[in-house]
Amino acid sequence: MNWLLPEYIADALPAEAERIERLRRSVLDHFRGHGFEFVMPPLLEYLESLLTGAGQDLKLRTFKLVDQLSGRTMGLRADITPQTARIDAHLLNHQGVTRLCYCDSVLHTLPATIAASREPVQIGAELYGHAGIAADLAIIRLMAGALSRIKVPLTRIDLGHVGIFRALADAAGMPEENVDAVLSLLQAKDVPGLVEACADVPMPYREALLALPRLYGGVEVIAQAEARLPQLPAIQAALDGLRHLVERAPELPFSIDLSDLRGYHYHNGVVFAAYVEHYPAAIALGGRYDGAGKAFGRDRPATGFSMDLREVARLAPAGRPSGGILAPHAGEDARLAAHIAALREKGEIVVELLPGEIACEGPVCDRKLVQVGEQWIIEAIQED
Repeated sequence: MNWLLPEYIADALPAEAERIERLRRSVLDHFRGHGFEFVMPPLLEYLESLLTGAGQDLKLRTFKLVDQLSGRTMGLRADITPQTARIDAHLLNHQGVTRLCYCDSVLHTLPATIAASREPVQIGAELYGHAGIAADLAIIRLMAGALSRIKVPLTRIDLGHVGIFRALADAAGMPEENVDAVLSLLQAKDVPGLVEACADVPMPYREALLALPRLYGGVEVIAQAEARLPQLPAIQAALDGLRHLVERAPELPFSIDLSDLRGYHYHNGVVFAAYVEHYPAAIALGGRYDGAGKAFGRDRPATGFSMDLREVARLAPAGRPSGGILAPHAGEDARLAAHIAALREKGEIVVELLPGEIACEGPVCDRKLVQVGEQWIIEAIQED
């Protein structure tokens, strides 16, 4: 049984691998066109570097091992975002705005969903050095543009803001040990459980926390939140930021969900989740995570997003496969070899048969190179 792979780990066979690679190139070209520079962080690092500022979820998803050279604990990355924060803060050291993008495999101890791989191909973009809401909008538009480019249109983008819950928890004096339990209940929109968990929270903060699971829907939820939540400066600032995003990008399918607080221990501002048809979970996640570079020597504003290219590839149109050209073995025929080389220079797939080979099982060839007199011409391969 040596051919079996671990659960939720799979090979990408030629058709899938070709589609993933085509989408990777397209999305990275989109990022590059917006000024985002490509970086390639290492697959593993010392554990404390990988998990700096990360929440408990990322710690549980990270594979750990002992470095045979140093004896220190290392981790196989489960998320590339902290690595880009390290690159911005410690290596590039730009004084202004830095735009970085990446695409590579990450490894998870457990799959994110029942259908997900434990080895996602994470592609994303991060923007450092700008604390304004304009940076959040730029990242959201970059994400929407990337998915539109590869013909995976968004059906909705859920907006939330971590600052709203944080302001309520602080104002209510909620003990830190209770925060995670309340967060889980909010994420699940478990109102009965939330009523019990918030029994000792003073008014009006208990009422506000119980209102959060119901504050989701269209952009009118922002006005509803202003009417139902306490008039705390941090809450008003968060709602103003969400309103600014909605008003500045009317072309985007925004909705509001004030109890969607995933990444609470990592994010500290606007958070968003993008959804598409025929996929039950969010296809892309992002948000603001200021201060992630502090442990590396520089406390910088930061916002970004990422998605699993394996999952995106399953949703993108398959497209018409590129047919190849079947050519006879050139051997000592310099003219044939030159003709094959010229076709490849033009971007054609040319499969040169080896001696004794009479057919090609892959890639699919829909044309063949045949000699007519002194000329080599391309003919269609007729299906039997």
